[in-house]
Amino acid sequence: MANPLYNIPGSSLPPSTAVAGGPSSAAPTVGASTSSVAQSPSAEATDSPAMTHAEAAPRTVAGVLAQSQVESVMDELDRDLIGLAPVKTRIRDISALLVIDRLRAQLGLAAQAPSLHMCFTGNPGTGKTTVALRMAQILHRLGYVRKGHVVSVTRDDLVGQYIGHTAPKTKEILKKAMGGVLFIDEAYYLYRPENERDYGQEAIEILLQVMENNRDDLVVILAGYKDRMDTFFQSNPGMSSRIAHHLEFPDYATDELLQIADRMLKTTHYQFGAEAREAFDAYLQRRITQPHFANARSVRNALDRARLRQASRLYVDRDRELSADDLSTIEPADILASRVFRQS
Repeated sequence: MANPLYNIPGSSLPPSTAVAGGPSSAAPTVGASTSSVAQSPSAEATDSPAMTHAEAAPRTVAGVLAQSQVESVMDELDRDLIGLAPVKTRIRDISALLVIDRLRAQLGLAAQAPSLHMCFTGNPGTGKTTVALRMAQILHRLGYVRKGHVVSVTRDDLVGQYIGHTAPKTKEILKKAMGGVLFIDEAYYLYRPENERDYGQEAIEILLQVMENNRDDLVVILAGYKDRMDTFFQSNPGMSSRIAHHLEFPDYATDELLQIADRMLKTTHYQFGAEAREAFDAYLQRRITQPHFANARSVRNALDRARLRQASRLYVDRDRELSADDLSTIEPADILASRVFRQS
């Protein structure tokens, strides 16, 4: 479903070679070069849509679901992500729209592909990058993008430091993203009206043109804090008018954060010992009230520090023969030694 009118010079797409991040990877840190290409596990880097005209065109919802296997992606989303019920419901609604739109197109009822550009708002560590990856899979399997990859960028990947630098940087990123999803984290930093020599507006204008002219071959997802994104849209009505879907990612409740911790430990072959889970619950109750709490990201960091304390605890007893349980169990002391308890 590539658009031959893509007007960025040299738009032939190189195959995606840089694979970064999995479903739980965080958005890239701002730096000189933070762009990354994440390939969905089941997506093939191919210029052919997941559902080709050569295949028998299904006439029922069940037929489209069976042919695309898109329901398995939504099931993975339910299984892999704790909580986020409103987000999951919205993703299913969007998927339903795409399935019905495909059936309409086969009967000549759809004039053009629906606008699928999105905005994900919420605090850090609430699963925005993970959902973007799953959304790319859904779009690919239903044939709305040619590839299942996500290119994750920040302002530094799009905006140059001097005249004539921004356009080629932005166009190069767009070439990498064509046929897939462009995920722009902290998108509000593109607009800095207080700096008259800032070139972010140039990047925005290029994005606007491509979002409109190539919306059948590229989906753009903007992400960031809700209040800042609201201000960004008020200052850039052209961008706001191109965003069809707004998804708000809520913070996790404490019990959900505990479930996330259980899952993180299991994937690394660790476990909470007796009363250690209760100690971590007490840790979370204190930590969520402090500045810079980042939901699942903060849980991961806390568990990493607990593992460091566990390692130090075992290291000092050099002559002791350690069992598998010793090496894989986080004890209450490994958590209670956190400075969070000292501060409170």
